[in-house]
Amino acid sequence: MKIAILGGTGPQGRGLALRWAKAGVEVVVGSRQKEKGERIARELADRLGSDDAAVTGTTNQEAVRAAEEFVVLTVPFSAHRATIESIRDELKGKILVDVAVPLDPENPKRVAMPPEGSATEEAQALVGEEVPVVAALQNVSAQVFDEIDRPINCDVLVCGNNLEAKKKVMALVEKLGCRAYNAGLAEQARCVEAITSILIRLNISKQTPFRHAGIRIWPETEA
Repeated sequence: MKIAILGGTGPQGRGLALRWAKAGVEVVVGSRQKEKGERIARELADRLGSDDAAVTGTTNQEAVRAAEEFVVLTVPFSAHRATIESIRDELKGKILVDVAVPLDPENPKRVAMPPEGSATEEAQALVGEEVPVVAALQNVSAQVFDEIDRPINCDVLVCGNNLEAKKKVMALVEKLGCRAYNAGLAEQARCVEAITSILIRLNISKQTPFRHAGIRIWPETEA
């Protein structure tokens, strides 16, 4: 399996690239600049101690073309629309996995949702219904992804309008060693994305003894 991670040169993208490559998934890191993508890919391969081509780097457009099915979008929301527009023509036959959260640039403890309702819905509107967009991994911190020798001690909520695509993304997420749950249609991403701002508030609070909180789904009572 070969996947593309756009924004793979940023903290979240790098951590995901490391995690998936460690799990045996071939990763192509995408960047606006080919040289930067190649450099980050070499750094990630060095961290993994890998001599093979588990992680390579190139431009965003070339990364999308190289992906067999999954294109993972980890860019900051400020670059969300422009990045999608730049790769839209390359996405036919792919699944776009959107990790973006529209945090308020003035206050990361709040979200500033786009007119479509969420980053996920904005992405779906931009690419059209023929390209399934699936939201996932918004509630896991970049630091957690980067600590590849520690398990991801949280669950992942997955949203999207295409059930088959969601099931495939859930299986891809579970390769990271965490559980994934179908949280509903794309409109539910409004809730999932907003949770990130709550987690950030908790993580930076002086009243909490932790800094990288996630979410877990627990049964109220054991069966």
